[in-house]
Amino acid sequence: MAVKKMVKKEIKKVKASAKKVVARKNGKANGKFRLTYATMFNPPEKMHTDFDKAVAKFRAEMGQDVPMLINGEDRFIETKFEDRSPINTEWLLGTFQKGGVAEGQEALVAAKAAAPKWAGLKWQDRVKILRRSAAQIEKRLYEISAVVAMEIGKNRMEALGDVQETADLIYYYCDQVERNNGYIVPMGKDPLVGWNVTNVSMLKPYGVWVVISPFNFPFALAGGPSGAALVAGNTVVFKPATDTPFSGRLLAECFRDGGVPAGVFNYVTGGGATIGQELVSNPLVDGITFTGSYDIGMHIYKTFATGQYPRPCIAEMGGKNPAIITAKGDLELAAQGVLRSAFGLQGQKCSACSRVYVDNRVKDRFVEKLVALTNKITIGDPTERENWLGPVANKSGYHDYANFCEELSQGGEILTGGKQLVEGELGKGYFCAPTLAYLPTDHRLWKVEMFLPITTITGYDDVNEAMKLANDVDYGLTAGFYGSKPETKWFFDNIEAGTTYANRPQGATTGAWPGFQPFGGWKGSGSTGKSAGSIYYVPTYMHEQSQTTIEKA
Repeated sequence: MAVKKMVKKEIKKVKASAKKVVARKNGKANGKFRLTYATMFNPPEKMHTDFDKAVAKFRAEMGQDVPMLINGEDRFIETKFEDRSPINTEWLLGTFQKGGVAEGQEALVAAKAAAPKWAGLKWQDRVKILRRSAAQIEKRLYEISAVVAMEIGKNRMEALGDVQETADLIYYYCDQVERNNGYIVPMGKDPLVGWNVTNVSMLKPYGVWVVISPFNFPFALAGGPSGAALVAGNTVVFKPATDTPFSGRLLAECFRDGGVPAGVFNYVTGGGATIGQELVSNPLVDGITFTGSYDIGMHIYKTFATGQYPRPCIAEMGGKNPAIITAKGDLELAAQGVLRSAFGLQGQKCSACSRVYVDNRVKDRFVEKLVALTNKITIGDPTERENWLGPVANKSGYHDYANFCEELSQGGEILTGGKQLVEGELGKGYFCAPTLAYLPTDHRLWKVEMFLPITTITGYDDVNEAMKLANDVDYGLTAGFYGSKPETKWFFDNIEAGTTYANRPQGATTGAWPGFQPFGGWKGSGSTGKSAGSIYYVPTYMHEQSQTTIEKA
């Protein structure tokens, strides 16, 4: 009877926790609108007003010298680098510390010293602290979103979504730890006569975890992995991309103000070849999460494997994401979905729809709709409400865009776009026209992750051949489909990707949200086979220990 009561009590707790999660996700928590990538198309007016105020405030204050945070203390050094906005390179957002090997080592030593006490906390206490940290993010939602928009060129909805998703990721990981009782599981009893045997399986943190984040989701792809590592009991050394150090500092402040102790979360800035390489190669590191390009991800993965013993490396390494459209697909929905996924954040999402395969019977009609929608995109300063498309992130991407468009014009047919935008105020930033192009299927750009507002299109006669082409890349992150219900099942059965969507107007290949769409890739897109924002993610930051205790009966 006692066992049955315990089981009923545990089921009741799980159901109560699940109800809270659902309420939070559906925007019903506290009766307030809650932003997600699904709800962002019809926000309340107050959201725009609050965002505009935050942008104005940041513009009045920007340009300060911003320190690292090591062992709970601000850290300034002599060597600096500038953080300028890609919207207008005359805007100096701030100066940051150009940390090197010494600063990397200092942060790792601090994390190592803090690890035993943090790991020794009850999991319930870590959950409380991380939930307070997520609440700090929500409290500063507009302030942080304004910085994200200015720093990387996201429009307001994308910036707000990035920041809110970070809070939701942390909440979700806390919920998972709670739901799984801290990953402590009673096992079977050995049938030993005269003895009482207790067997327990438990997951424990590895120790010191490094998080290296990309520029495109400077908050979610920093705070999500860091939150998972922290709630699992690891200490963290976090290095943001050099294009987005400001948002990284704000994340560090949210963890600090949420109650994460000194040394448990450390924020360092600097180049990948110096401080970044130290964080990859230092033997004090017990695990690492990297999000970025395939080439750098594989370099880190291989480097990390040369240590004294195997250590976990969670690498998310981009995508070359296809959409397949059949003759039975809704072309209106398909055009909307492809547009949003091809050009959201200027195509600089690892989940961006960069390849389209459309049945020749409907190709001309689909392309006509897609080109028309593309030509209606408003381009300019993305902090202004009327503009949907902002600049690419940096000078390197700006030059790559010009080179790719030249290659497209030589080997294919550019349908719209294909040029850098230099008129008026646009000439002060890195603005590029959203580009669609027909391209022969044997062209090399079908397999190159351009990470820019460029999408290639081809027609097909045999849908099985389209699937073969869709799968014929080193990546397997996301994929989209538009077709009938029976065709959709065929798509899910055959596509080689970790995050897949069918008949979705909100985004053909983009728009995952924690607790709804686990986000992770196959093949060259991911190293673990497990996805962020899923029930399997937090355990990747832990290793298992079985504990057996024997007493005489």
